[in-house]
Amino acid sequence: MTTVDVLYHFEITPSERSVLAIARIREVYGIRRVTLDERAKTIGLEYDATRLTEPAVRQLVRRAGVMLVDPPSPEEPLEIDDPAVVPA
Repeated sequence: MTTVDVLYHFEITPSERSVLAIARIREVYGIRRVTLDERAKTIGLEYDATRLTEPAVRQLVRRAGVMLVDPPSPEEPLEIDDPAVVPA
């Protein structure tokens, strides 16, 4: 097992619904720990890199309803429903 810690930043404090969804991320196989620091506006995750990739972990956080400030990694594919994607 290879554990990796990532820290994401957000601007807008997550809603109660998003916080509950973030708590459920812990149930995903491979996620070991989730921390939310509203004061520092960060979400920290520890995960097993043999089970998950960083883009997959970032996607879990985004699907929980948290708008991340950090730029996506180059290997992360953009989703069709991503607001950053402008249709051609």
